[in-house]
Amino acid sequence: MKNVGYLDRTIRFIIGIVLLSMLVLVEGTWKYAGLIGIPLILTGLLGTCIVYRILGVRTCSTKP
Repeated sequence: MKNVGYLDRTIRFIIGIVLLSMLVLVEGTWKYAGLIGIPLILTGLLGTCIVYRILGVRTCSTKP
């Protein structure tokens, strides 16, 4: 069941790509912060957020 709206998905996907690029572009231990981008990209692609599901939050529109 999708619970993430289009704008939310797009923003998560873009931020995820930027963070994931840190694995290649940044030196030192900060590059591992780029791993945070993986769940953001997956949420953007799938449209489902586990945290939203637990909290009962939906940012997508419900169709009648």
